[in-house]
Amino acid sequence: MTNDRRLGLAVAQMGPVNLADTRKSVVARLVEMLREGASRGAELVVFPETALTTFFPRYWMSDEEATERFFETSMPSAATQPLFDVARQLSVGFYLGYAEATPEGRRFNTAILVDRSGKIVGKYRKIHLPGHSDHKVEAPFQHLEKKYFEVGDLGIPVFEAFNTRVGMCLCNDRRWPETWRVMALQSAELGILGYNTPSWNIHWNEPPHLRMHTHLVSLQAAAYQNGMWIGAAAKCGFEDGFHMIGGSVIVAPSAEIVAQSLTEADEVIFANINLSWGENIRNHVFNFAKHRRPENYRLITERTGAGEPLKPAA
Repeated sequence: MTNDRRLGLAVAQMGPVNLADTRKSVVARLVEMLREGASRGAELVVFPETALTTFFPRYWMSDEEATERFFETSMPSAATQPLFDVARQLSVGFYLGYAEATPEGRRFNTAILVDRSGKIVGKYRKIHLPGHSDHKVEAPFQHLEKKYFEVGDLGIPVFEAFNTRVGMCLCNDRRWPETWRVMALQSAELGILGYNTPSWNIHWNEPPHLRMHTHLVSLQAAAYQNGMWIGAAAKCGFEDGFHMIGGSVIVAPSAEIVAQSLTEADEVIFANINLSWGENIRNHVFNFAKHRRPENYRLITERTGAGEPLKPAA
């Protein structure tokens, strides 16, 4: 019999943020959704990746121009301070993805976790950067995360907040099982993320419906195999003509989707999640201490790419 530990969790999907949209107008949308989440009982609201700007890695430009137009040099900033102020007033925390420029001139695809007092209690920098760094002139759009961002240098931390343990990741990280297992090995009960996923793959002719399918199945498998809840927020729809998938979800440790967005616009979904529901899975099916055999998994950390089969022991 598990305990009944509840958390009001809201996922705030965003419709398009176009090049012409100002930070002020975007933050006003975030504040409105934060208020809606609070009105439905949310204690934590999850916003998308690069929530403050358009998904600018689709455009080729100089690093200097990208930094000037799309990166935040402080958090909170003057533009984002209203979001922190309202969060504190409402006693609602949030996750926010944005492009971070450090004082040393480094650039990361970053997410922060803010508690119910408006204080930043956690930071994550994206590790699994997709795409390319060269200019693919023939492509319909670019995916230049490897040009504009460094690989995250903070690992995959888990934070004690909201009366539970919370892990964070961003977009492509969700497709890698190692992301979630590292969280779970730190006893995370909740994983949260934002994403901006193009509907079209510039590298091969992948049917768009598979983009949504693999997005959902990745989250559902991760939730079940690690006995955790997952909340995922999209920025979606047509940004200046470039379409991104929606499909914002809250997934239970049973791999069941308990809430999912219906639109490609600003939309808040909510679930009053029972944090204890993952205990049976963690205690029985995926009891790491009892059943894991890491001595047999060494290739996971020894190899980056696939290689030859190991020779059987003599």
